[in-house]
Amino acid sequence: MPTFETCPRFTTDLQHLTPAQRGRFRRVVLDAFVPDLRTGRSFRPGLRVKGVRCASGVYELTWSMGAGPAGRATFEYGTEVHPGTPHVIWRRIGTHSILTGP
Repeated sequence: MPTFETCPRFTTDLQHLTPAQRGRFRRVVLDAFVPDLRTGRSFRPGLRVKGVRCASGVYELTWSMGAGPAGRATFEYGTEVHPGTPHVIWRRIGTHSILTGP
């Protein structure tokens, strides 16, 4: 199982999401993001994981599409806590606006 940590800004951003948005993010992480990390292959296209242009080593993930602005989260990889297991540091969560300070 990959390990995770959150930056304080992520925690603050998360509190501004609705309960439904938080639930959606959690489902996407558990049902798609984590399984893709476990395989070691690329992420499925629906997650739209890609590097953030203005921040080297930071990636964005789309966790919600549909009505309204797309839900996004940014993350980076940290030092492995358990050898051979990815460690993800969640940086920001919200809409496209989080990419101005990922």
